[in-house]
Amino acid sequence: MGQAEALTALAAIGDSEFDRDTAVTPRPGEPGVYDAELSAGWTIITAVNGGYLLALIGRALSQALPHPDPVTVSAHYLTPSTAGPALVRTELIKSGRTLSTGQASLYQYDDSGAEVERIRVIARYGDLDSLPADVRTTATAPSLPPYDHCLGREDGPAPIPGSSEITERLDLRLDPATAGWAIGAPSGKGEMRAWFGLADGRDADPISLLLAVDALPPTAFEMGLLGWAPTVELTTHIRCRPAPGPLRISITTRNLAGGFLEEDAEVWDSADRLVAQSRQLAAAPRT
Repeated sequence: MGQAEALTALAAIGDSEFDRDTAVTPRPGEPGVYDAELSAGWTIITAVNGGYLLALIGRALSQALPHPDPVTVSAHYLTPSTAGPALVRTELIKSGRTLSTGQASLYQYDDSGAEVERIRVIARYGDLDSLPADVRTTATAPSLPPYDHCLGREDGPAPIPGSSEITERLDLRLDPATAGWAIGAPSGKGEMRAWFGLADGRDADPISLLLAVDALPPTAFEMGLLGWAPTVELTTHIRCRPAPGPLRISITTRNLAGGFLEEDAEVWDSADRLVAQSRQLAAAPRT
């Protein structure tokens, strides 16, 4: 990358920590290949958060594909990622008038320098600004107490036992009705609700929505199961470009069986629009 291109890339990143930490750099002479640095600031215990990783891969795909915005993204998490160097290999599968289809894999390196695949993604991208305005829905926004009546990280213990660096990067305000786990009194229901924003004040966009769907504490916490709930598979649908302001997120689990649970997430913007949906299969915490 030449000096002019590097300066352009830095200007595009801006002052947002999220943008800097999800930045990818095209590898010279290797079309569709991007170098990245996974930041320790988005870790939970020792692993890097799956939503952050999906956003980083989503950014690479937005550069590699003819269309700019994620519409549907399905990711399989193969091995845990750690802070440090990584690369993303992308491939254009099909380019159409309204949607393009691509795949991507994120790799890191073992002690011998060999590539180890961490995540494999298939996605379809489009232009969210060109979507029709017609909306017909029975979905309703989650009922949350006012922002100032919800609980932030300063109101209790760290959301996840051990290291939770990601909580310093997020402005999460949990619904007290889904925060009983933090005081040793979980409700027993697989529910989690919160106001969501980035701590640096950056407004949401389609790439940060890929983080938002996996940014709340696991619903397993309110079921009395504390510990890491690693993602097995995560499919996200981006429905429209979010309006400025905080998001509201609701996540529910109906079935924990065989050591796995599903999490269905809805993300609503300040204009009361359903801007993202996801379903995740995760391993239940072992403690």
